[in-house]
This record gives sequence, structure tokens and C-alpha cells, in this order.
Amino acid sequence: MNFINPGAKEICQMLHSIHTVAVVGLSPNTARPSFRVASALQSHGYHIVPVRPLVQEVLDEPAYPDLESVPCKVDIVDVFRASQHVPAIVASCIKLGITRIWLQEGVIHEEAAQQAQAAGMMVVMNRCMWRDFSQLCGTSK
Repeated sequence: MNFINPGAKEICQMLHSIHTVAVVGLSPNTARPSFRVASALQSHGYHIVPVRPLVQEVLDEPAYPDLESVPCKVDIVDVFRASQHVPAIVASCIKLGITRIWLQEGVIHEEAAQQAQAAGMMVVMNRCMWRDFSQLCGTSK
């Protein structure tokens, strides 16, 4: 069975219903895609929670070494890590009761995506959250 992303309408509805986005792998380097995507999402009202070890702060938000350390409720996890790290991130999401995960462009792990879906999570894989927000939902939250 191959993984299939949710449809455009479902993605847009989800993007309008969330507020807090934990960005795993969020780089403090302004030239990195993770920084640009998170910054754009933040500028449109999303609360960004950086998840990256050895970093104190990104986008004026405190950073946390892992999802288990995040002190607030997370609506979705946006993953900017290499594909081999996805199974562990999915396991953390399941353990923490996080119901949505977004794997950015180039982040592909069929087995982990199917495991997340089987656990009841909404999964989007190999797509850009900001691009989908802009193209599918307009630019207002």
C-alpha cells in the first residue's frame, strides 16, 4: 500500500485549524529553507516552536532539544530532518499524542508515514507547508 497525501481541501482546512507548529530541524541560518518557511508561517499568525538541539532561540522563540521537551500543546510537527530520522519523530508524536505531522519536500519515509496514519495521525509528506498554505488557502489564516 502506497502513502497518499490528503487532498487540497483537507490540507487547507487543517492549516486553518492549527496554531502551534513545532518545527523539527529549524535552523537559525536565515538562508536555510526551514528558517524561511517558519518565518513566513510566523508572519501569518502561527506560533512557531523551534526543535533543535544546541540552539537557544530561533525567530525570537526559545528552542527545545526534542519534542518531549516542548512545554506547550503542539498542533502539528513540521519536519526538516533527513528521512532516516522520521521514524523516531513519528514515535515521539505518537507517544505525545500529537495528531498531525508534516514532512517537508524531500523528506520521505513511506513506512513511518503509514505507521503515523495507522496511529490516527494526519500525515502530509514531501510537500512544503508554506507553499501549500499560500497556494491552497490564500495568504490569510
